[in-house]
Amino acid sequence: MAMMKVEATIMDAGVGEGHGADHRYVFDAPDDLFTKSPITVIKAFMEHVDHVELPDEHVGYELYASLKNEEKQVVTGMGSLTLAHGRIPFMVMISPKAD
Repeated sequence: MAMMKVEATIMDAGVGEGHGADHRYVFDAPDDLFTKSPITVIKAFMEHVDHVELPDEHVGYELYASLKNEEKQVVTGMGSLTLAHGRIPFMVMISPKAD
């Protein structure tokens, strides 16, 4: 299966000093990812975070809302990350990486 680069920007409420942060990630995904539901796109990103970005910690999440803009190929999700140190509200925007 052909692959594509996908870019995700996640903003979270953070904990402790310096509350809040935004992070940008690039990961590989099947080239038909954006033909799938927004929940499937977000799941692909969260699996990347869980297995590649934070492999020593289980990254759980609850998704409260997800939207997909077909024309712009942007998926937006809002929810709560569940990490070892607690729950953190987040918003993520995911799209194919521009060349």
